[in-house]
Amino acid sequence: MEGGVPEADVSAFRECLSLSWKNPYVLCLAFSAGIGGFLFGYDTGVISGALLYIRNDFKAVDRETWLQEAIVSTALAGAIIGASVGGWINDRFGRKKGIILADTLFFIGSVIMAAATNPAILIVGRVFVGLGVGMASMASPLYISEASPTRVRGALVSLNGFLITGGQFLSYLINLAFTNAPGTWRWMLGVAAAPALTQIVLMLMLPESPRWLFRKGKEEEAIEILRKIYPPQDVEDEINALKESIEMEIKEASASDKISILKLLKTKTVRRGLYAGMGLQIFQQFVGINTIMYYSPAIVQLAGFASNRVALLLSLVTAGLNAFGSILSIYFIDKTGRKKLLLFSLSGVVVSLVVLTVVFNQTTSHSPMVSTIETSHFNNTCPDYRTALNPAEWDCTKCLKASSECGFCASASNKLLPGACLISNDTTEDQCQKEHRLWYTKGCPSKYGWLAIIGLALYILFFSPGMGTVPWVVNSEIYPLRYRGICGGMASTSNWVSNLIVAQSFLSLTDAIGTSFTFMIFIFITIAAIIFVIIFVPETKGLPMEEVENMLERRSLNFKFWQRSSDSGEVLKQKTQSV
Repeated sequence: MEGGVPEADVSAFRECLSLSWKNPYVLCLAFSAGIGGFLFGYDTGVISGALLYIRNDFKAVDRETWLQEAIVSTALAGAIIGASVGGWINDRFGRKKGIILADTLFFIGSVIMAAATNPAILIVGRVFVGLGVGMASMASPLYISEASPTRVRGALVSLNGFLITGGQFLSYLINLAFTNAPGTWRWMLGVAAAPALTQIVLMLMLPESPRWLFRKGKEEEAIEILRKIYPPQDVEDEINALKESIEMEIKEASASDKISILKLLKTKTVRRGLYAGMGLQIFQQFVGINTIMYYSPAIVQLAGFASNRVALLLSLVTAGLNAFGSILSIYFIDKTGRKKLLLFSLSGVVVSLVVLTVVFNQTTSHSPMVSTIETSHFNNTCPDYRTALNPAEWDCTKCLKASSECGFCASASNKLLPGACLISNDTTEDQCQKEHRLWYTKGCPSKYGWLAIIGLALYILFFSPGMGTVPWVVNSEIYPLRYRGICGGMASTSNWVSNLIVAQSFLSLTDAIGTSFTFMIFIFITIAAIIFVIIFVPETKGLPMEEVENMLERRSLNFKFWQRSSDSGEVLKQKTQSV
């Protein structure tokens, strides 16, 4: 079967690199489909920086936390719909058409956002973008997985993860580039139309997934594509394996009713696959990654860095580390296996979240005091501070929490000395900055700010190689072909629903219980994720896609995750010898 089952090791990574000259066609397919991941990453990253400037243009957005969350989360609501219908579209019309439709929606949304004249129109554009991102999030890795040789499948699907993080990194660069340009945030959001249009053109020139073509009875077309993907000595084995798989599925389909959720859950292999696939997608979000990516400039400001430009620059560093982590994933995923990489990743995330929890607790409890003398220096005292019964007990944190209309102007000589609690508006901000002071509205000056940046960097470095890419890889290979589209859609939908819940609640949580306690919640969720991976996630390293179903059929709980299943290996060996 596909020339046997090769044991994936470091040579798999070298083989993936060698495709650039041995078989550039495969890399062309992977990169072209991976632009969908790039769009996913770009939208994730760009909104965090754009939001800083949208707040300046639309004062209602600056005053209302729920409106900021709505601008972020309406795209996620659109992504939920896009992912849920995307599975059906991918199975019915093909992976290629699904990607093209996703690009078209993303293009329309980008244009609407760039031209928005009020928050309502901006939100409409975000919904269109979300629909496109939701469809692309499951269609792109699925297409890459079905058009990749088994030995390098993990690395090539991880390439999609790298393009997601690459999109995030580029979004921060573009955010930084347009900080002084007229219509700052419009350029940030509108420029995303270019890669969407590029992918439409590329996908029109590329073929459909060979596995989908086989499923639809277009064998000659599929065989022609397989001959371009696989070495000559492996092509016949792959064709035979696919034929056997499709014949079994057609017999099963003819002898059963139409696909339904109940039927999926009654099918052991599909049910076990969904446990692992959907669980990984849910935990990917609930350990907090997209709070880091969506709100990283705001988190940097919470750590005590007042300037929008400085916040974007430091966020660019975290995005760069995210992209670097994705490169590590391409190297390690076929070397160490999916499961060990997940567990290493989650363990590091726990350590990083502990650092962030401690740092933000110290930042909040040791913020500069409010000085009556410094405040009286200005004529714009915060009303809540003016009417307070105990103004001598006020510090920066209490000033900012008192009202969204309050801001803190740090001391001119030292930002950690007592400062002024003032009305938050453009006039006051200008007065504060003209005296070479720093103006804070989202976080307070802190001597622990750099530790927060280190904590964020560690979080990204640990998360990206494992939890950042492995859930997408596992979901692209764990389901039987007949159910792959709909199950992939269900898993992507669970990802976006979880994403929406976290994004919609993060700023409200930080307002209600503080940033440190919010990160503490993520710690407990990450520990639960470690237990889940040990119990429910199987190792699919080195398995042909047609054999994954057999592995799920006979699989039992394997707590010794560092050992390869001897039963699976033995059956694979016998099957290979019989071919």
